[in-house]
Parts: sequence; C-alpha cells; structure tokens
Amino acid sequence: GIVMENDNTVLLNPPLFALDKDAPLHYAGEICGFRVHNGPSGSGSVQFEAVVLDRSTGEGLVRSKEPLDCESQREHSFTIQAYDCGEGPDGVNSKKSHKATVHVRVNDVNEFSPVFVERRYEASVPEGRLFDRIVRVEALDADCSPQYSQICFYDIITPNVPFAIDNDGNIKNTEPLDSKHQRVHTFWVTAFDCGKNRAQADAQVVVTVKPSCKPGWMGWTKRVEYTPGSGSIPLFPSLHLETCEETVWNIQATVELQTGHIGKGCDRDSYSDRSVRRLCGAVRGEVDLLPPPSPAANWTAALPTLPSSDSSLVFSFNGSNHVAVVPDSVVSALSGDHFTLQLWMRRGGANIQPATTQTRGNRKEEETIVCSTVRNDDSFSHYSLSVHGCRLSLFYWPDVSAARPVKFLWKLEQVCDSEWHHLSLSVQFPSVTLYVDGVTFDPALIHDNGAIPNPAPRQRMFIGACWGTTLKFMLHESTTDTHFPPYVGGYHGLLSGVTVRPGSVEPHSVVECLYACREGLDFGDLETLGSGMKVHVNPSQSVLVLEGDDIESFNRAVQQVTYRNSLRFATPGVRPLKLTTSLRCFNEESCLSLKQLEGYLVVLQPDAPQISLSGVGPHLARPAPEFEGPRGVPLFPELRIVCSLSHAINTAAQALMSDAVAHTLDGCEVQPLGEELNPEREELLVDMDVVRERGLEIINTTAYIAITGAESISVYEDVLRSVRYRLAKGSARFERRFRLSCSEMNGRYTSNELTLEVNFLHSLDSLYHPSHLLASQQQFLHPSHHAGELSGHTLPNPHRNSVVPGAATVIIMVCVGFLVVMVILGVFRIRSIHRRGEGSRGGAKEGSSQWDDSALTIIVNPMESYESRMGISADTEGEGEEDEEVAESPDDASDDQRIIIKKEGRDGNARRY
Repeated sequence: GIVMENDNTVLLNPPLFALDKDAPLHYAGEICGFRVHNGPSGSGSVQFEAVVLDRSTGEGLVRSKEPLDCESQREHSFTIQAYDCGEGPDGVNSKKSHKATVHVRVNDVNEFSPVFVERRYEASVPEGRLFDRIVRVEALDADCSPQYSQICFYDIITPNVPFAIDNDGNIKNTEPLDSKHQRVHTFWVTAFDCGKNRAQADAQVVVTVKPSCKPGWMGWTKRVEYTPGSGSIPLFPSLHLETCEETVWNIQATVELQTGHIGKGCDRDSYSDRSVRRLCGAVRGEVDLLPPPSPAANWTAALPTLPSSDSSLVFSFNGSNHVAVVPDSVVSALSGDHFTLQLWMRRGGANIQPATTQTRGNRKEEETIVCSTVRNDDSFSHYSLSVHGCRLSLFYWPDVSAARPVKFLWKLEQVCDSEWHHLSLSVQFPSVTLYVDGVTFDPALIHDNGAIPNPAPRQRMFIGACWGTTLKFMLHESTTDTHFPPYVGGYHGLLSGVTVRPGSVEPHSVVECLYACREGLDFGDLETLGSGMKVHVNPSQSVLVLEGDDIESFNRAVQQVTYRNSLRFATPGVRPLKLTTSLRCFNEESCLSLKQLEGYLVVLQPDAPQISLSGVGPHLARPAPEFEGPRGVPLFPELRIVCSLSHAINTAAQALMSDAVAHTLDGCEVQPLGEELNPEREELLVDMDVVRERGLEIINTTAYIAITGAESISVYEDVLRSVRYRLAKGSARFERRFRLSCSEMNGRYTSNELTLEVNFLHSLDSLYHPSHLLASQQQFLHPSHHAGELSGHTLPNPHRNSVVPGAATVIIMVCVGFLVVMVILGVFRIRSIHRRGEGSRGGAKEGSSQWDDSALTIIVNPMESYESRMGISADTEGEGEEDEEVAESPDDASDDQRIIIKKEGRDGNARRY
C-alpha cells in the first residue's frame, strides 16, 4: 500500500477483499471485521487499523490511526486477518481467515526548504588568474525522498559580480581579478531543491583577492598605430615596471625601433638626393657619379638597379663585371686635392649575409668602391676607397710623380653589419675627415706604403672596381681607352647617391642634415625627467636608452618615450619594437630577470595630396606677329598651383602639420603635344635668371622642358609663368598644343595635366600672298576646296586650292549656311504675308510667332579673323552703313570690315554669330 505523508488512508494494490464460502446466509456468509497483527517491527498493529466497508462483498479499508511522517519512518509492514460474523448476532462460532502481509510506503511531501551548512563562506585567491573553483557552498534539505531532499541548483543573487556558481555549489571567477581595482568581493548565494523550494536563509560568500606579484612590465601594448601628420605620439602611455617590492639600485631599459627595411635605414625625405642636398644647404657643384641612366649619362645603363621605398636609385654590384666607368668629360671637372666624397653603402647586395671572420689563409682582396686618378694643378693625384672585412681604407697618392702614397684605415662595425650607412669623406690632404651616419671617426691607422712604381699621369675613374695592373692601383702607359686590363677589387653590395664635389669640405651640420632621419625615437619632455635619470639616443634615433635608480621616476620616464615622424607623407608599413630591461639589486642572488618585450608600430597610409594646376584657359589666341617677337608670348601668365590634402589634419600638438604649410614641388614639365618642336622655326624660352637664382635645374629639348629641384610652389609659379613660346619670322603655323604637369615627393604624387591650345591669328593678306605660301608649307596648313560666295561678295581666292586656316573655314561655312537659312525663311515669310493679305509690317510681326527680324543686321566681311570667334570684341564702326557695305564689291572692302550676323532676340539681348 501507499500512503501520503501527513495522511492516513492507505491505497492497497490489490484492494482489500475477504471471501467466505459459506452460503450467503445471514451472518454465516458475511465478513464482520479485520484484525491487524504486529509485523516484523512490532509496531504495525499500533499505527494501522482495518475496517470493513461492505460485509456481503468482504471489501475492507486499511488506514493509519494518525498521520504518518516520512522523515520518521518511510516504510511499514504488518499482517492482516479477516473473520466472519459466526452464526448469529453475537458472533458465536466465528471463523478466521489466514493472515496476509501488508507493506505500506509513505510518500514524501515537500515540506522542508534547503538550509545552508554554513551561513558565511570565505576564500582568498591570487589576482590575475581564472580558477575552476574558488569555494564550494553546500545546502541540505530535511525531506525524506530524493525528489525533495536533493538541491537541484544554486544561484548568486548579488548582481554584477565576476563570479559564477554551478549546480554543485562550486564558485569560480569569470574574469581575472585585480586587487588594485577591488580587494574584497562580497556576494550572496541561495539554493533551490528539486521541488523548487528556496532556502529560507541565503549564504554570504567573501572572496579576498591577494596581489600576485610577478616582476615585469605592466600595461604593455603590442600594437601601436601612427597616423602620418600626427607629430610625436607616446609609445608606452600606461607602461610601468613591477619589481615585487624587490629593492633595486639600478634600472636600464633599451628601446629599439627597427627601420632597416624602410629605404636606407629610416624614413627620410622622399626627394631626390640632389634635392635633399639643396634643402640641407650643401655647397653646390657636386658631381653625381651614379646618375640615372640617360642619353647624357649612359655609363650606368649596364648596372642592375633595385627598387627602393624612398624614391632613390639603388645600384647593385656583384664584385665582378658590374663596374661603372666614369667618362673623361666628367672626371676632368673633379680636379684638385680637396674634395668631399659622399655615398650610401650596403655590403652584400640583395641577399645579404653577415661578414664572417676571415682566416689568414683565406683572405680575400679588398673591394674597391671608388678608384680615381685626377689632375691636381700640374700633376696628378690618385685615390681609392675600399672595404676589406670590417675595415674601410682610403689609399691616397698626393702626387703620383713625387710623393709616396698614404693609407688611412678605419675599423668600423658599420662596414660589415649588412645595413645601409651614409659615408662622407672629406679630404683636405693631409687632413682626412670621415663621417659615418653623421658621426665623426678618426683613422685607426695611418701608414706609408713605401716605394711603389708611379702610375701613369692619366685621368680615370671607376665605380665598383679598379683597373687591373701587375701592381694594384697602377696604370701603364700602354693602356688604351678601348682595352682596359681586367678589373680588380670588385665591390659586392649596394651603392646609391655617390657624389663627389671638388673644393672646400662640407660643414658638419650639412652632413648631419643629409643623413638625418625624419622618423625615430624621442623623449617627450626632458624637464619632467626625475633626478638620477639619464636618457641617451643614438644618432639615427633608432635606439633609446633610459637609466635610473628610482622606480617611480623610471616609470614616468618610460611613459615619455615617443615616436616622431616629421614627414607629412610618411612611408606606410610596420616598424618592429623591442624593449630590453636589465636590473641590478642589492641582493644579487635574488635579482630579477625580465624577458624582452616585442611589439610593432604601424604607420598608416598617408592622405595623398591633391596638386591642382589652374588659371590657364584651354585656348590662347594671339596675332602671329606677337609670337615672332624676340621674347615670344608667355604660355602660362596666370598659372595658379594649389596643393592640399583630401581632408584637413587637425593636430594641436604640432601646427607644422596643418594644410596651411606650403608644399614643396620637385619638378614640372612642359611638353608639346603632337610633333616635337622644330628648332629652326619655334622654341620655348625660360627666364634662366630665375632658374639659376633658385638653384633649380632645367632640361630644354625639342620634346619637353623639365624643371627639377625641391622648391616652394610660389617659385615654380614664377618660373612657369616666365615660360614663353616664340616662332620664327614667316612661320605659317595656326595652332600648337602644350601639356603642363608637376610632381611632388620625387614624382610620388603628380598633379592634373593642364592642356593649352595656342592659336596664331593671321591676316588674309599674309595667308594668300604667293611668297608666303612658298615659305610656310607645313602640315598645320590645310587646303580649302570651297570658293563660295557670300551675299554677292566673291572671296579673293584666285587659286582653287588656296590655303585657309581650318578654324576660319568652319566659320565661313557656318555663316554661309546661316545666311541661306535666313534667305529661305524670309522668302517663305513674304509669301505667307501676301497670302493673308496683310498690308502692314506691324501686322506681319504680330502674326509671326517663329521669327523676329526687326533687329536683324547682317554685316558681310570676308576678312573676319579667328580672334572675333574667341571672344575678342569686334569693331562695330559703320553700323549705320551696313546695307551699303553689303552691296559693295570685294575690292572696296577694308580690313576693318567684319562678317557679323546680329540677331536681337525677344529678351532684347543681341547675339552675334
């Protein structure tokens, strides 16, 4: 049977029935009652009883004498026995049945709520980590059944805490804890049993966050973005060093910015080397020994070149047959024993391998960079610049006919580190000054080479090797220009910007400017540097070293380290960053060791400048005699050049980067379209005084005029406005087109192309003169096959194929066509007037809605010039005699007459055709 807790009716299965086989007589066949006997526990008869529900059927009911409690006893067992009514009302001779066993299970009722074992739970964890379990809470339920005694789930009732709890009561953190942000976390949890009864009393959980001290840098950001034009930005604004309360007495941090892959070691001016020399104020007169290949400088045409992100030309030398032989015409301009040799050098070529230490038995010969013999007054001097391992040597022979040679040696790591380096060698014998990356180096050794046979006094210069002889640096008299001995000492690596300038040496400030990086590491404000702090930046500004003994001052100093890039159009790309730290402690055994941090700086793509050329109309019409004058006609007298970014960059920290700053152009080109200029009949003139004064360079050929050099927009406007076009006398040209374009940053950004059409206005007398025809047969003169009449006037064209300018022919044909239309419309209008019978002219005007000729004036003149079509006002004298002029013969027509069809529209405005 089953009975519900707190109830007393037992549901039996099968139901309780007792049967008596006696005949269904009164009393004898009936069941009078049930008797409960003790079960195995001996308590069943006390708690349960059985009653008869129907005597005739023997149906009975078992019930408890009082409500049962599952928590005190969940199951009961006892026996039951039935008896009949006997033979009469008094139950005489009653019979008993056999005994049946009854098992009763008490079903539980969810009457109890969960109760936590502890009212307060505490735990402590270190910060900065995620834990699977911090603490476990537990609640119990007094119900007897698994259904109601089990805790189905727990819940955190405190909102917005970085913790979570599972169904078993395990509490974990959902995010790393920070003791500095919150040291103690307190929250409440509750429990629910499977009958959804909630705990009457919630439990409190207290989690204490212990500071976890791990020595190292905190707040490191691996990626830093830089927007071009932003000036200087801090690299580590929230970086600080944690020493875990370890006492240190010296801290040194080294920040490295790797820019070796950006051009020649860093972001420099994107102008050409020659333009950079002008911007730095270098003494003029340098000679480019490795110029871009061109018809005028073809000795570098056979050298392979490599692309460079800084717009410079990089030449590759393989150590054998890659040699540049400078022509004698260039060498002759390099006389004297005072000169400055400058170059960019990178050992090893494209696939660079670090130089290895060479043993004495496997020594390679020197690699010659420049080998030269030049005239020195009445004698000759010889020098060569070479590298050998990690040594740089200058072999100098002041006078090949008298003095003995001297060799200067420098031992430099820069020579063999396979990186770009700038060398500037100033020779003012016996004084020799070497600058490597803007830093002066003294020779490690100077020695006399002793007696060597004198080389022949002959001018010669090689780049990338030296001419071979039985003895090095010798040149026999028998050597000819066409048969050189084999090359010796071939250079293996990259060279760029090799220039030599005779005369006085370059100032140190100029050398520093030529090498100066426009990007690098810097320190924000030296005044904020604490006591005991030191800052050192290398010349290329790629390495910055901080040193100090106070943690707080050191952290403030690190946050002042900045990256700066003064180029408005910085080279985009990635610059790797490294931070290396070394600590010294009072207790050397427990001194901290910090690993190297690595990150990268990303320079974003700069906004492209918009260079706009304007102020020049698409047409320029002038009388031909003006072009034949000695100064010609200016092509771009009102030229305007504007350069701006696509959107403004607002930089409060550095107003230098605003759009108001004038841009610097580095080249403009004027090019005739179509055929090149005929030097016998036409030429382009430039004010050379302005060009020389500004130090610009100009190439003036029949195909183009190229003006190069870094200068301001205003200077280029002045120079271009002075460009004039001149024709020779009697040149029967009628049009010529030119195209103008400019560029910035060594051609990196270009302007729009401005096209100008030049029209030459000729008089018909000069056009149709027979001698003029013989003198001006050019392809710009077009034959005309039309010799029509215009209003009774025959054009003075005695020849069938007379030469007429194309534009004038079109105008005449349009005028003739328009006149025919006018005549036809007039005829139709007269016929219409006669049909309607209108006699008055006023009525005719009112009836005509299509044409109004009340103000129609036709002036016929076959001498109309193209100038009137271009908008030049025509002479309107003699308008009152127009009818008489129309009737005159062509012979009486004067030069002042014009063909004018003047129509006054309904708006009262006169229109000319």
